[in-house]
This record gives sequence, C-alpha cells and structure tokens, in this order.
Amino acid sequence: MTPIPAAVFLLLILSTTATAATLSSDISALKAIKSAINPTTIPPYSCLASWNFTLDPCSNPHVTHFLCALSCSANRVTQLTFDPAGYAGTLSPLVSQLTQLTTIDLSDNKLSGPIPTSLFSLPNLQTLILRSNSFSGTLPPIISTLKSIQTIDISHNSLSGSLPDTSSSLTLTRLDLSFNKLTGPIPKLPRNLLELALRSNSLSGFLSNSSFSELTQLEVVELSENSLAGTIPGWFFLQPGLQQVNLANNKFTCIEISIPIDSDLVAVDAGYNKITGCLSVNFTAYPVMSSLSLRYNELHGPIPEEYSRKSTLRRLFLDGNYLTGMPPKGFFSGKSSVSGSFGDNCLKSCPTSSELCSKSQKPSSICRRANGGKVKLKS
Repeated sequence: MTPIPAAVFLLLILSTTATAATLSSDISALKAIKSAINPTTIPPYSCLASWNFTLDPCSNPHVTHFLCALSCSANRVTQLTFDPAGYAGTLSPLVSQLTQLTTIDLSDNKLSGPIPTSLFSLPNLQTLILRSNSFSGTLPPIISTLKSIQTIDISHNSLSGSLPDTSSSLTLTRLDLSFNKLTGPIPKLPRNLLELALRSNSLSGFLSNSSFSELTQLEVVELSENSLAGTIPGWFFLQPGLQQVNLANNKFTCIEISIPIDSDLVAVDAGYNKITGCLSVNFTAYPVMSSLSLRYNELHGPIPEEYSRKSTLRRLFLDGNYLTGMPPKGFFSGKSSVSGSFGDNCLKSCPTSSELCSKSQKPSSICRRANGGKVKLKS
C-alpha cells in the first residue's frame, strides 16, 4: 500500500477541520448568549467559563474550551444545556439563530426577564426546559408554532397572563407550567399530551370538555392549588389512559363519578375543596384505584361498605368532612392494608386504636349544626 505523503495528509486534516468549523451565525448567537449573562455569576469551574471564542465551539477535541453546555452535530449547535451554576442575566433573542437546536435546558439558574419570542420560532426544538429560574412576562401565542416540540417545562418561574391555545402543537406530550402566576381558564390542549402540570397558579373557571376532548393519551393531570371552580364532571375521570389526578386546593363544589367500562385510574386527590353531597360508591368501580383523597371538603353521609372491600385500595383520606354513621368494620378487621385518615368527621365508634381513627372526631355541637341536629357521637 502506497503511503500518503505528509503534505497530502496535512491537507486532509485541514480540510476536515474546515468542514467542522461552526457556522458563523451559530458562533455569533453563542457569543450573544454568554454576553447576556452577568459575568460576576459565571464561576471559574462552570461550563460557561470554558466558552472561549478563540477556539471553534464545535471543533474536537474539547480539552480546555467549550467543555460543556452545548453539543454539536457537524458544524451546527444542536443542544444548549447550562449547568446549574447560578447564572444570572437574560436569554438573548439571538438564540433563534441556532436553528438546529433540538434541546434547550437552562434549568436551576437565576435567569430573568421575558422569554424571547424569537425562541418559539426554532423549527427543530423538541425539548424546552427553563425550570427554576425567574423568567417573567407572558407565554405568547406563537408558542404553538413549535411544530417539533415534545416537552415544555417552565415551572417555578414568574410567568403571568393567560395560557395560550397550544392545540396546534400536536407533538407536545409533556407540559409543566407549575408554580407561576398564570391566570384565566384552561384552553384547548394539545391532543398528544401525556402529562399536564399547572400546579400552584391562579387559574380559574371550570373543567371544560372542549379543553380535554381530543386528549386520548393523557395519563397525569396536576391542577392543584389554583382557583378552579364548579363541578368536577364525570367525563373527566373517564378519559382513556388517565392514571393520576390531583385537583386539590381549588374551589370545586361538586364531584360526579361515572362508572367506567374500563379504566387505568390509580390515584385521585380532590382534597381541600368545597365539595358537598355524599361519598359516592362509584370510585370503587375503578378497577385499579389505589389512592383516594377527599379530605377537607363538606361531604355528608356514611362511608360506603364497598370501600372496605376494595382490594386495590391502599390509601384513603376522608378526614375533615361531616361523614356520619359507623365506618365499615372491614377496615379494622386486621386484614385491611389501607392507610389514611377518617378523623375530624362525625363518625360513631371509630376505633382510636386504628391509624385511620387516630385523629379525633368533630365536637358533637358542630356535627349537630352541620347535619340538622340529628347526629350523636359515640366514642
């Protein structure tokens, strides 16, 4: 085999290096992104400290410069992933020049200001994680133009305003906007959504069928700590694929429980609302129901016997209501594996030796007023 002359070999190396050189618009975007960070918040050990533009960002090997916080494919930046070093500053709108980005993860830093509208024009973005920063402002309607997006997590920030209609973002499967300052109703949601988390905002209005009607794959719904009101409708628990629901700490006044044909529903928390009426036996018809909390509502009447015979049930929290009668004996037979609480109700003969009854019942005077003067408690 004829050896390759040294001069030709050198030309091959230079040619390869030239081909791998980062696109100039990507370099200018990276420079703008770093410049938007307060330099006093860039520790010497951090990823951004290694961003020295005397060398090419995408050229290998990365020995001393551009050690982390970005990934490339050929000469384009495809991932922007800050380390949680406490970076403060803003996100430069020139991030939109990184048109081959598939992932942005800037979580657990101190970035602030509005999220640049230009970011939502990135055609290949699949994952957007800005969790635990201080971003403010509103989510623009243009968010629905992210045609490749699968995951959005902007939880633990200071976003305000109403939720935009994201129904055209058909690829979105996970949306977490918890712990912000969002207001207004829940709009029509993307049909491919698997997980929805909007906990601890100021959302209001009702659970509308039009918002959820196209969601055939939804598994997890986290809507606790908002101001949602009215009835929790029966169709809500019948959504195919639904497994976990948290509606606690809202202003719901009624709950409808329809009997399912089949269901994967495992856990429901609707505690700390204002739900009235009797405890429906229909929750026991859900074949794999394991955890149910309706604590601190305004439920009346007895605990149906069927709950003590529900073999899949492991957690049952009914404390803080106005339930009456004797709790089903099956819970105290020694064979039950149910934990939880029946305390702070108006129950008779709830054995304090059981964890379920360790919390005392309401005073009889309160129970008489709540139940029309007909309740008499026994220890």
